[in-house]
Amino acid sequence: MWFRRDLRLADNEALCAAALNAEVVPLFVLDPRFLATSGAARLAFLFRSLRSLNEQLGGALVVRTGNPQEIVAAVAKESGADAVFFAKDFAPYGMQRDAQVVAHLLSKGINANQVGSAYAVEPGSVRKNDGTPYAVFTPFSKIWMQIGWPAPFAAPQVKWVGAPSIATEVIPNDPKCSASLPEASEQAAWNIWESFRDSALDSYNETRNNPDISGTSKLSPYLRFGLIHPRSLLAELNETKAHAVYRSELGWREFYADVLFHQPRTVRENLQRKMDAMVLNTDDRARELFALWCEGKTGYPIVDAGMKQLLATGWMHNRVRMIVASFLVKDLHLPWQWGAKYFMQHLVDGDIASNQHGWQWTAGTGTDASPYFRIFNPISQGEKFDPNGDYVRTWIPELADVPNDVVHAPWLSGLLNPYIEPIVDHAAEREVSLLRYKQLSVS
Repeated sequence: MWFRRDLRLADNEALCAAALNAEVVPLFVLDPRFLATSGAARLAFLFRSLRSLNEQLGGALVVRTGNPQEIVAAVAKESGADAVFFAKDFAPYGMQRDAQVVAHLLSKGINANQVGSAYAVEPGSVRKNDGTPYAVFTPFSKIWMQIGWPAPFAAPQVKWVGAPSIATEVIPNDPKCSASLPEASEQAAWNIWESFRDSALDSYNETRNNPDISGTSKLSPYLRFGLIHPRSLLAELNETKAHAVYRSELGWREFYADVLFHQPRTVRENLQRKMDAMVLNTDDRARELFALWCEGKTGYPIVDAGMKQLLATGWMHNRVRMIVASFLVKDLHLPWQWGAKYFMQHLVDGDIASNQHGWQWTAGTGTDASPYFRIFNPISQGEKFDPNGDYVRTWIPELADVPNDVVHAPWLSGLLNPYIEPIVDHAAEREVSLLRYKQLSVS
């Protein structure tokens, strides 16, 4: 069993299939490409998840570092296995890697079995009547719901054979990580879900956009590494509005995976080709502004609080992600790819499909019926979703004494040096963005 983004025993379709055969050798391959492109928070969470999984397996997990194409076949040969089971991957690199692994296994006379995936409905399954994919979420979600998903799979009884009789490396120590991360384990995922389900789920539709209260599940890191499967969450939802909105959010994750599956170029390129001609700033001044954005020093409290939360925890509230993304693209006029790369470096839940297409949604270059001309006002967004300033004060204690009515625009407080000055004027930059978009439309 080659574990990847499914570091759990319950509701693991590939593991169930492997356990039907015989004894199972559990393997995890540390791919140098993943190690090189992941930030400290994501690596630390992965390593902790592997330690937890290994504990569940009684120390049998075999860990190797290197090219999966070589390692998976080598471990199968060393253990005398005649078949390898693993879940399907639908990201561009993952599909390319898996095709190479399968070909190499078959050349060695070893069966390759790809079973299940990290999604309730596999990317590529939802299509229009003419066979083409959907480019807009709402019609996609209707068919996604119609296709549906099986009930969660119970954890199978497995006889594990692996380490120490099969050579393994020690799971690496955590990299130096300043972010305070949540516990990484399958049980922790269930604990978090059950706490959220019993306390905040029934009001999710009303509170999910407010970063000043605990209104979201914060399960994204656990879904990213497969410590819990979305099918397990979907199975516990009812038909109330709050539950329907949560189901829809899980659907967005699957929609973005579907879009990336059909359009792998959108990892780095605009989905909407017409936006390629949009004028963006990339000069030295642009890089100076980008550095201030990264550090949370824009002068706009809701933006700065979000960036400080990201660095401190490896996570950011989804509403705030949209606000800081809009500020980077439409107030600073920088490429969305700069922000997306920075997020992937620091997010513990960094998922290439959700991250890149979340950024493209905000940038107006992706799947969106209301594209570029939607520009978030960082002041009014803060006033609406953090009305008392509790969120921004958590991450920016310098604002402790600023009155609530101006906490999102502290330069209006009349206090001496209440906070750093805004690095740009939002109203002016909004007009610049709209003008550039208008010129693009005319051309």
